Amino acid sequence: MAGLWFSQLTLSYFRSHKSAWLDVDARPVAIHGPNGAGKTNLIEAVSLFSPGRGLRRSSAQEMARRPEALGWKLTGLLHSLHQVHEIEIWSEEGGARQVRIDGKATAQLALGRIARVLWLIPAMDRLWIEGAEGRRRFLDRMTMSFLPSHADAVLAYDKAMRERNRLLKDQVRDAHWYTALEGQMAERGAEIDAGRRAALAQIHAAQQAAETSFPVAELELTATEGEMPEDESAYRDALAESRFRDLVAGRTLIGPHRADLYGVYAAKGVPARDCSTGEQKALLVSLILANARGLMRDFGAPPILLLDEVAAHLDADRRAALYDEICGLGAQAWMTGTGAELFAELGNRAQHFVVTEAQNVSQIDQR
Repeated sequence: MAGLWFSQLTLSYFRSHKSAWLDVDARPVAIHGPNGAGKTNLIEAVSLFSPGRGLRRSSAQEMARRPEALGWKLTGLLHSLHQVHEIEIWSEEGGARQVRIDGKATAQLALGRIARVLWLIPAMDRLWIEGAEGRRRFLDRMTMSFLPSHADAVLAYDKAMRERNRLLKDQVRDAHWYTALEGQMAERGAEIDAGRRAALAQIHAAQQAAETSFPVAELELTATEGEMPEDESAYRDALAESRFRDLVAGRTLIGPHRADLYGVYAAKGVPARDCSTGEQKALLVSLILANARGLMRDFGAPPILLLDEVAAHLDADRRAALYDEICGLGAQAWMTGTGAELFAELGNRAQHFVVTEAQNVSQIDQR
């Protein structure tokens, strides 16, 4: 069938999984088991089939199974828009991750051309009340899902900014040292800002076009200090004008790295940061679903969804509504929970697995 889904996944010496093999179909995957059994490790493995550092943002060394620390390997058979790709991802003795698609070595960013993966994990529950960095990361993952090249822009911008910040800390005042770096930052910064705004427009359109049981979040891109210059030329000028102030601070004070994401519970007109814990969770679920709907239009298939312990924070009605929306999208959603009862509303619309742990080794069995 057309779409985006895994039919096979293997893990070798990854986290708590010494050796695991899953054969699945395009339906949602419901995974339950006790805390610490290795459920999140399993969906973390799936997250690595997309660009970036995965849902835990861990280093390759941290993902190696202990005490062996021999390195680890993941393989997946990915069905993507009428094509099937064999993907291998591995790390040897803590070294950088390596990727091979259909037998050819490639960069991690190439995964973005064939796969779209979104996730919601408990660590994101405090998104609206913690610092702006987490919200920027959330927004950039959202943007990258629509525009895989956004990752290149962010990496290039960060590299140029680090070099500029080094000059600032060393109190270098010669303008010639700054010109080329500020040109790179202006080019990439304008690209980042445009990509973020395009992604927010996609999310807005997806929310407006759908009837959903989850609250709509109005999103706005703001800046922690001043406004983002309107284009590349204006940003280049702004960087030059800000050099003296940046020299005093020892860092760059304007640009997309200072942006923030402001959210409002639309029906109530209440800022997301002031909503109850349950409302904040519902807003996050709403955004992930809107992102998925937008991608279904843009990419041609719904993304793979990774929802860690999401059911435990929703009442029965919201849980049933979430499952109905996932099945309506036709998304392969990998979901974890501590008990089988959390997935009762799914019935045979999903495939169910139990993860247990014995002698520090995770085991997976299909119900």
